[in-house]
Parts: sequence; structure tokens; C-alpha cells
Amino acid sequence: MTAVLLIDDNPVQLRAREAVLRNAGFETRIATTQEGALALLRSKVSEGIGAIITDHIMPGRSGAEFVRALCSAKPGVPIIVITGLAEAEGDYRGLGVTFRQKPCPPEELIALVRSAITGATG
Repeated sequence: MTAVLLIDDNPVQLRAREAVLRNAGFETRIATTQEGALALLRSKVSEGIGAIITDHIMPGRSGAEFVRALCSAKPGVPIIVITGLAEAEGDYRGLGVTFRQKPCPPEELIALVRSAITGATG
């Protein structure tokens, strides 16, 4: 089964997305820091990860810098960035990510992940 890595420093957002995706049949991995996410992606646990969902604003690197680090750690895995800041979309131009503004309803989140995984494998 393909897993989804969820990255967010907000535990409420993280658990809500985790519940939605688990209820839709996805396996999930979670990280609450940029460093934790990158360490997970460099470990054996990352072998089943088929999509990454990250928040835009987290302590550490800028969102775009963090996405570049994610791409280096796990090339070819689709990345979805979710944020409340519509103006941040330009930061991700040319990085090949899917950008969504909050709120992202459960059915949209599920569709985004299915599309990302299908596009990456099919």
C-alpha cells in the first residue's frame, strides 16, 4: 500500500488530515518538523511513501526551500503544499508541486492524494 507523509507543526491540522486519509484507506506517516520529515525520508520507512503533504509555514527553512529539500531526499514523489496564504503560490513556481489554499475539504484532500499517487505511478 502507498503511504502519504503528512508534515505540519500544527497538531490539529495534522491529526485532521491523518484521520481523513486513513478513513479513505491510505496509510500515513507524520512529521511535525522539517528535520523530522527529512530524517524519515532518508530512512527505510520512506520506501512506501507515494505522496507528501506539507504546510507552507513551518519553523526552519522557507516553504520553497523545504520543498527543494524534500525533492532531494525523495525525488519523484509528488508534493502537495497546503496553506492559508494564497500569495505564497508564486514561491513554488517551477518546483512541480500542487498548491492548495486552506480550507481543503476532506473530499478534495482525498482526490488530490489519489491524483498525485496515480500520476506518479501511472
